[in-house]
Amino acid sequence: MNLLTIRYAFIDESGTAGTEKGTNYFVIALVETKQPRNLELPIRRALRKFGQGLDAGEIKTSRLKESASLRLLAEIAKQDVSFSAVIIDQKTSISVVKDSETIYKLAVARIIYQLIEQHKAAEICIDRRYTNDNLRYELEKHIRTEIQNLDHKMVLIRQENSFVKKELQAADAIAWAFFQKYERGDKRFYDVIAPKVVFEEIIK
Repeated sequence: MNLLTIRYAFIDESGTAGTEKGTNYFVIALVETKQPRNLELPIRRALRKFGQGLDAGEIKTSRLKESASLRLLAEIAKQDVSFSAVIIDQKTSISVVKDSETIYKLAVARIIYQLIEQHKAAEICIDRRYTNDNLRYELEKHIRTEIQNLDHKMVLIRQENSFVKKELQAADAIAWAFFQKYERGDKRFYDVIAPKVVFEEIIK
C-alpha cells in the first residue's frame, strides 16, 4: 500500500495589501516542512529566551532587536524546512488593482499553487485574516478554484490564529525577512534564510 507523503505548510504575510498609502511591496510567505515540530520548537525557545509575548504565547519578529531577529531566523533555517514567497510589487499594480482582498487572494492562491505543483498532498495552515466565516469560506473557495487543474490527492486548508499555532509565528518571521529585502532594501535577514528559499516570485 502506498502511503501519501504529506507536507505541512504555514502561510503568513508582511506589508499592507492594496492601500494607496500602504507599503510598496506586499509579501506572502510559506514555510514548508515534513514535521510541524521543526517550526514549533524554535518559536518556543525564542519565547522562553526573549520573554516577548509569553502571556499571549506569541512572538513578533518585527518587535525584536535586530540581533534577536537574526538569531531566530537562523534557528528556523537550521531545521528541515523550505521557504517560498510571492511578492506583489504594488508600485506598478496598485493603479490597476486597488482592492486589498483581491491582491491578498491572488498572492495566497499563487503560493499554494506552486506548493501543490510539487506535492500532491498537503496540510496548509493560513494565518487567520478574517473573523467572518463567509470571508474565510470565500478565500478557501478561491484557492481551490485556482488549484483545481493540478493533479493533487489531498489538500487540507485551515485558517488559524498565530498565537495558537506557533508554526505561523515562524512563517511571520520568514515573511518579515522577505519584506525587509524588498521594502527596506535590507538583505541581512533574507541572507540568513536564503539557502532554504525554493521559490521566490515577484508579481507586477
